[in-house]
Amino acid sequence: MATVQNKKVGFDYTILEEIEAGMELFGYEVKSLRAGHGSLKGARVVARGGEAYLVGATIPAFQPANAPKSYDPERTRKLLLSTKEIAYVASAEGEKGLTIVPIKVYNKGRNLKLLIAIAKGKKVQDKRQSIKARDEKRNIDRTLKSK
Repeated sequence: MATVQNKKVGFDYTILEEIEAGMELFGYEVKSLRAGHGSLKGARVVARGGEAYLVGATIPAFQPANAPKSYDPERTRKLLLSTKEIAYVASAEGEKGLTIVPIKVYNKGRNLKLLIAIAKGKKVQDKRQSIKARDEKRNIDRTLKSK
C-alpha cells in the first residue's frame, strides 16, 4: 500500500482545509499509483465549467510497453467531487492568494483517493521559521534520544 505524496506542500503552503476526492484513471495508471510510481510535484487543481481537474501530475504507465502509444503521463485528470465541493473549490480558487494543491494519493478500501488542500502560499520569512522550528525539533529529539 504505497502512497504518492507531495512533500513540499507543507513547506511551501499554509494548509487551510483538506478535501478528499476520487480520480478518473485508466487501469494502468491505477496499478502504477498502487506501486508507488508517480509525482505530484508542481501539480495543482483547477475548477472549470462545473468540474474539477488535476493538472501537472505525472503518472507513468505501469508497464510502458503495454500502454497505448498516445498515452500522456501528464494528462489532465478529472476529479470526482460533489457539486457543492466543486463550487467550494471554485470559490476558493477565485480568492486572491489561495490555491488548491494535491497533498497525496492513497488507497481507501479498493479505491484510490486524492487528498487536496486549499492553501495559502508562504512568504520567505515563514519558510525560514519553518526551517528553524524543524531544526529545533530535531535537536530536542536527538538530546532526548541520547539520554
